[in-house]
Amino acid sequence: MTIDWMHFSPWSALAGGALIGLAAGGLFLLNGRIAGISGILGGLFFNKPERANIWRWAFVAGLLLAPVLWRGVAALPAIQISASSLLLVIAGLLVGFGTRLGSGCTSGHGVCGLSRLSARSLVATLTFMAVGFVTVWLLQHGLH
Repeated sequence: MTIDWMHFSPWSALAGGALIGLAAGGLFLLNGRIAGISGILGGLFFNKPERANIWRWAFVAGLLLAPVLWRGVAALPAIQISASSLLLVIAGLLVGFGTRLGSGCTSGHGVCGLSRLSARSLVATLTFMAVGFVTVWLLQHGLH
């Protein structure tokens, strides 16, 4: 995956981060829930079907509809993924196992946990980032 640095703007990154924070804060204040996508998806697939899951479906629907609505306003950025399908599946499985092992994903620990000053989320986020840095370094230096 490559980033289009020619069209990157810190303002769009700032606006996107503010919207994510607003959504996470709104979900917590209005529903008392943490906006971690792994927990939301896990609750949909592993909990008993309940009326209380409506908020989870609404959250996932919002995630899926947002790019569709955005496309009506502006062009979506071009995404170029150079990894093989097998590597993407392996990476996805590792992320899935990691989020279950760490009791949360980057959004849950990084956005919501850090804002609540959770020591566990700080450790999880630092671990995510360190492993990501090492993985990119290894891939950039010949392990692919």
